[in-house]
Amino acid sequence: MNIAKYIPDDLDRRLIAHLRADGRASLAKLADALSVARGTVQNRLDRLMETGTLLGFTVRVREDYDEQTVHAVMMIEVVGKSTTQVIRKMRGLPEVYSLHTTNGNWDLIANIRAASLSDFDRVLREVRMIDGVANSETSLLLSSV
Repeated sequence: MNIAKYIPDDLDRRLIAHLRADGRASLAKLADALSVARGTVQNRLDRLMETGTLLGFTVRVREDYDEQTVHAVMMIEVVGKSTTQVIRKMRGLPEVYSLHTTNGNWDLIANIRAASLSDFDRVLREVRMIDGVANSETSLLLSSV
């Protein structure tokens, strides 16, 4: 399969939607919800993982679960045509909660969540050391209003 050309279809999108609601759902439960065979769900999950459409499974917690978590938004400028390489490296950082391409002065915006200020400082250094990152600006999120 040519990974670069893979486009999820309606069944893939519905499967992903169910996983967003319950990432721990069993294959049988997903198959029942989607009205397909359990093997179909397994094959689709395997393909979504192989193509990078699904990056993994994670835990979601309440925003107020750990008030000590450092939340930040980082705007990133990328040199030349290295955006794909930078995205790949950024996805490898567990503290990068979400990553978005954008227009304007910045090429990427990362939502960062770190357990402590020292972890946050380490993440900033790691991002700035990625080949292709020309500049960045980061703002800590202090409180939700």
